[in-house]
Amino acid sequence: MNEKIKTLQVIHLAICAGTVLAYYFLGELSIEKLDIPTIDSTSLVYVSIPVLAFVFSSFLFKSQLKQIDPKFKAEEKMRIYQAASIMRWAVLEGAAFLILLLKPDFVLFGILIIIYIIFLRPTEERINNDLSDS
Repeated sequence: MNEKIKTLQVIHLAICAGTVLAYYFLGELSIEKLDIPTIDSTSLVYVSIPVLAFVFSSFLFKSQLKQIDPKFKAEEKMRIYQAASIMRWAVLEGAAFLILLLKPDFVLFGILIIIYIIFLRPTEERINNDLSDS
C-alpha cells in the first residue's frame, strides 16, 4: 500500500510542479497582477471558473469513491482512489490553466486553485479518512 501512496504522491507533485512552473513562466506575475481585479458582468464567467471547478472536482471525486464496494481488497480500493484523485486534480488544474490563458488579470484565482491542489496532497491519513467516509 505504501508503494501506491508514494506513486500517488509523485503524480500529485508532478501536477503541482507543472502548474506552478506554467504560472511562473507564462503568468508574468507581479504585485499589480495579484490585486483583485474589478468584477463586472463580462468577467463574471471567469470568476465562476474556480467555483465550478471546486464543486465539479469534489462531485467527481465523491461519486468515484461511492463506487467502492466495502468488500474490495485494499489494492482495489486504492486503484479507484487513485483514479478519483487524478480526476479531481485534473479538473482543478484545467481550471487554473483556463484562467491563466483566457483571462490573465484573474491570475490570483488561479493561484488560489494551485494552493488548494497543494493542500490536497495524498497522505495515508487522508486516504484512510476518504475511504472510510465512502
